[in-house]
Amino acid sequence: MIGWDTNLDRVLGGKTAKALGSSFGMSTVGDLLRHYPRRYAERGELTAIGGLEIGEHATVLARVERVGKRKMRSRRGTILQARITDGARSMSCTFFNQAWRERELLPGRRGMFAGKVTAYRGELQLAHPEYQLFTEEGETDAHDAAREFAAALIPVYPAAQGVPSWSLARCVTQVLDGWQGVEDPLPESLRERVGVLELNQALRWIHRPEGTDQVEAARRRLKWDEALGVQLSLAQSRSRQDARPAPSCPRHDRGLGADFDARLPFALTSGQAEIGERIAEDLSARHPMNRLVQGEVGSGKTVVALRAMLQVIDSGGQAAMLAPTEVLAAQHARSLREMLGELARAGEFDSPEHATRVALLTGSLPAAQRKQALLDAASGAAGIVVGTHALLQDQVSFAGLGLVVVDEQHRFGVEQRDALRGRAGEDTCPHLLVMTATPIPRTVAMTVFGDLRTSALRELPRGRSPISTTVVPSAEKPAWLDRVWQRVGEEVARGHQVYVVCPRVGDENGSRCHEDELAEGDSEDDPGPAGPDDEGGNNARRAPVAVLELAERLRGGPLRDLRVGVLHGRLSSDEKDSAMRRFAAGELDVLVATTVIEVGVDVPNASMMVIMDADRFGMSQLHQLRGRVGRGSAPGLCLLVTESVPQTAARARLDAVASTTDGFELARLDLLQRREGDVLGEAQSGRRSALRMLSLVHDERIIAEARNEAEAVVGQDPELRSHPGLAAMIDELVADQRADFLEKA
Repeated sequence: MIGWDTNLDRVLGGKTAKALGSSFGMSTVGDLLRHYPRRYAERGELTAIGGLEIGEHATVLARVERVGKRKMRSRRGTILQARITDGARSMSCTFFNQAWRERELLPGRRGMFAGKVTAYRGELQLAHPEYQLFTEEGETDAHDAAREFAAALIPVYPAAQGVPSWSLARCVTQVLDGWQGVEDPLPESLRERVGVLELNQALRWIHRPEGTDQVEAARRRLKWDEALGVQLSLAQSRSRQDARPAPSCPRHDRGLGADFDARLPFALTSGQAEIGERIAEDLSARHPMNRLVQGEVGSGKTVVALRAMLQVIDSGGQAAMLAPTEVLAAQHARSLREMLGELARAGEFDSPEHATRVALLTGSLPAAQRKQALLDAASGAAGIVVGTHALLQDQVSFAGLGLVVVDEQHRFGVEQRDALRGRAGEDTCPHLLVMTATPIPRTVAMTVFGDLRTSALRELPRGRSPISTTVVPSAEKPAWLDRVWQRVGEEVARGHQVYVVCPRVGDENGSRCHEDELAEGDSEDDPGPAGPDDEGGNNARRAPVAVLELAERLRGGPLRDLRVGVLHGRLSSDEKDSAMRRFAAGELDVLVATTVIEVGVDVPNASMMVIMDADRFGMSQLHQLRGRVGRGSAPGLCLLVTESVPQTAARARLDAVASTTDGFELARLDLLQRREGDVLGEAQSGRRSALRMLSLVHDERIIAEARNEAEAVVGQDPELRSHPGLAAMIDELVADQRADFLEKA
């Protein structure tokens, strides 16, 4: 009897079960059956090699093109290199001291090759790949291991080192041969209404389909399970939140809000005015506002947030603004004070009676300033408190927290946002306004931010200059990198300034990277490719370009005549502020920095940005970074320097960024090209996803339908007492920690 919860070691043996557990975290039959094929292929079909991603563990269906061997130069032994092709592009498979494989890897043979994709001298390769060759037409299979390839469709599973796709296929076949099935959590009436398969049938068809029609039917059912599980959790969360009151903060005709509007030197865009009205209505209600405002860099989100904060202050409350970095927190505090003028100078001779204060609270403030900021927050003297993670500490308290504004939400975990909301007290919940310059596709908003009403600012303020973006392939064309630094000098000669962005700070002691050193998309555990003359020890993938090392090279080399400064997360608060002020004042020509400049930094005279190792950043992050230039009268220029190999997914991402300045389109392309990440958990890294089948790009209709079904079910049965199958579905898909996450999101 093989059931859903049967341990894998009872079915597959201890050695295989241990390998599946260490590689994929599997322990039960249910875990294995939920490990769905990534795609399907036919015997005559080949994999598009050009779409592979360096660093991924890939399974390639290809044809052997040629095989050759030679002696190593630096040590005794031989290297066997097999060229495999998809008909359009080739890659190499390299084996050390395994000349006997030449008898198997005959030109013309087709098979599956699995390993980590690396690059050497501009070409893709698999070092020591595992492979399974298909039997030639007319031959008899030599053993049962090849029988899974006899079907019309070959399942290709997400694999790992030592556990290739064909091994997983054999494990699934062995389990399904004796599996007794599982009780379907969806009521029959719901299955008929939405038109989906019974669960046992869907699981068998997804792993052992006889045709594409069975694959599609199975996928639709399994997608429904995931979409409904998420939306049921979100619907329960919304139901519980409705019962928790928030302070009502109606708009006042007289007060800080009215005075601020009267002193604005420009007219609000139509988007700012429209979203401002919606926020004003939300703040007037007795239930918590939960709104996400997304908009391009420079679209005016800060003004929208400030008007909301002033409405809360006019009603006797306080507002807290959470920023991801000290540089951005200080920038926000400065810009808020400048926009408010005398309205932010409570107690001073030139301020009106109803003026307030803006307090700044960060981890590296001097003791006296920190003590004063804490006192202003606790006493209510500061109507607005701007800070970093320091705001989340237990000793920070507020007199009457009515609104939490989170800037750049993607830089914070839900636990962090929830900790700040908890400062309002046990009986009330503050309103929440989340801002991001990283546009979020509607499906992601429905799935991840299901309890947030979303608003988009699509207009850019007048006066913004165009930005052109170019990819610089430094490995293929080294002379182009020399031209980059010449171009920097030309831009400075015209009276402008330049940012140079690096993925890492740098450490002369060679220790592990600082928490802010690695940019989005970089891998800390990539051992690098194996070169043709050794086994990888001397050709490991180099470390990302570092601020400290590059700044020294530029000062002593191509930019020796320019004033070069540095800015990164390891500097003290005063050092960061000093570097940013000097750059803003024109005392520095070039600022070499990490992504601390990604958001909030506004220097209109900066017209050019060079991003080193651009392939180590995500598309949306690159878009945000280049938004730092073109903020004045001069057009902006962004150069994406990369060693990524042509026709790879990494290069395709950079080409996409260079092709458009529409952040909403880039967000869609970003989601389309990379894995969606663990959208139900705190680590939204793109590497493992709780949504194994549901696509946030392609399945908007299923998500929307599941949301409607979930609302109807939870509206009648909030705790799902009459729907034990649906409750069990949530328990399986959304573990305890994820349910906690969803409720706080």
